[in-house]
Amino acid sequence: MVKSRNGVDWLNKQARTVFQSRVWERFWFALKGWLRTVPPAKRLVACNVLNPSAVNIVNTFMTTTIDSEKQTQLEGDDLQAVEQLTEARTKIRAELSKVIIGQDEVVDQVLISIFTRSHSLLVGVPGLAKTLLVSSLAETLDLEFKRIQFTPDLMPSDITGTEVIHQDKVTNEREFKFLKGPIFANIVLADEINRTPPKTQAAMLEAMQERQISAGGTDHKLPDPFFVLATQNPIEQEGTYPLPEAQLDRFIFMIKVDYPNADEEMDIMKMVTGTVPGKPKPVLNAEQIIELQDVVRRIPVADHVFEYARKLVRVTRVTTDEALPLCKKWLSWGAGPRGGLNLIMAAKAHAILSGQVYVSCQDVATMAGPVLRHRIIPNFSATSEGLTPDDIIERILEEVPQDEKLS
Repeated sequence: MVKSRNGVDWLNKQARTVFQSRVWERFWFALKGWLRTVPPAKRLVACNVLNPSAVNIVNTFMTTTIDSEKQTQLEGDDLQAVEQLTEARTKIRAELSKVIIGQDEVVDQVLISIFTRSHSLLVGVPGLAKTLLVSSLAETLDLEFKRIQFTPDLMPSDITGTEVIHQDKVTNEREFKFLKGPIFANIVLADEINRTPPKTQAAMLEAMQERQISAGGTDHKLPDPFFVLATQNPIEQEGTYPLPEAQLDRFIFMIKVDYPNADEEMDIMKMVTGTVPGKPKPVLNAEQIIELQDVVRRIPVADHVFEYARKLVRVTRVTTDEALPLCKKWLSWGAGPRGGLNLIMAAKAHAILSGQVYVSCQDVATMAGPVLRHRIIPNFSATSEGLTPDDIIERILEEVPQDEKLS
């Protein structure tokens, strides 16, 4: 404990400096969250280990920040929901490990897509258990799962459903009856979506955006929660219909599924060629997922985090003065406004999955890769130098500081 007057003054000065510094955001957000749970009387005792002046500083800080964040701070039920989701993430991983080896990052990104009411594009070579991963995840979330194999002859009605003539056995009256297609499920795997013509792709993407389909002049709502995971084969492109950039922008993530490492591949061989693995058990249900989706939207975000996400997006736009030199050199097009929106939403869900009740710039930076890799278009110069979108995003993160002062 600092007892000298000079020492106390120095401590108070340092405290004020820390309160004003964004570099220490993680510590002070954690401190603020803890102080909110402590009654005022005990808060004074806890702070008195510093000195009476420090008590005044903390009380002033708590009063001003709590008053300014009354509209955005998490309440008791929401804090319990954050703890529930953090525990559920651990349990989901444990259940998936019965049938899936590794792929923890892929699982987290799929969960973030679900809890932000979004859809994702999964890119990986055949044989990496993408279908098994999604179907097993549906089991752990206790959701209905359907798989659609896209082919060149697939029609929109094969996905959405169609009207048929139904005859009443009693009255013999005939009427049109709508038969629901496979899209009426909570989790839909659109396997090799680039294999089907644009007309069928458009029907699928419209349903994803509107969360309903129209048939015979009647709108049919899709179930809630509703999540589409589309896959693309990055190797074979002959006879495919690549999704245009405007359609790719509708997916929050482009998730890359890579080969397992040597140890994981050995475990996969032993598990698959041995006895039948256990079946994953439900961890959450549809009602809980909907509640958690609402909690994600209520997570508070500081202005400087919004500013950081905005700058990450704007520096990619090569036609503006804000573009970084490396973006002007290697990009032909940058991310649109939906990129910034998805950065914030993904960062919120990532923070909750990590057990945080706030969003930091690091959460935004962590989500930059899967959010932006399909929203920036490398030009010929980047391609000739062997640069991928991920390489360019890494360099952008190095160029844009997280602790830059607000303008």
